Amino acid sequence: MAMNEQHDGPLIAAGIALGVGLGGFVDGIALHQLLQWHNMLSSRLPPDNLVDMKINMMWDGLFHVLTWLMTVVGLALLWRAGGRSDVPWRGRTLLGGLALGWGLFNFVEGLVDHEIIGIHHVHPGAHELAWDLGFLGSGLLLVGLGTVLIIAARR
Repeated sequence: MAMNEQHDGPLIAAGIALGVGLGGFVDGIALHQLLQWHNMLSSRLPPDNLVDMKINMMWDGLFHVLTWLMTVVGLALLWRAGGRSDVPWRGRTLLGGLALGWGLFNFVEGLVDHEIIGIHHVHPGAHELAWDLGFLGSGLLLVGLGTVLIIAARR
């Protein structure tokens, strides 16, 4: 390896993991808890009685454990990248990784949970497909933004 060779991959990986975790937290906190539009299993087990609501809350909690673990992994990767002299510290690179991770979370979670296995929808009821497609679109938009930021930082 050349003496001055730089590698932004570790910073991008940290940003992606942090973006997945933080994007999941925004989803869980905003859509599950504050707006109460859905829970993890609300299309399969509507929370219309106390028992079903408790089961949905438990699955929401497991979802938050996963997002917390992704955030911890992202912080660990960021810490490791910070100890490397060959990793260039660029805000655009990290922000691009965050946007890329959040976008991947929205797209993959939306495609799998909303469309393929149908355990919940973004906002069930009238126009639920439009809400789901909007969520998928937000994921693609964030992936695009992240990619543009990373490419710009490399120039």
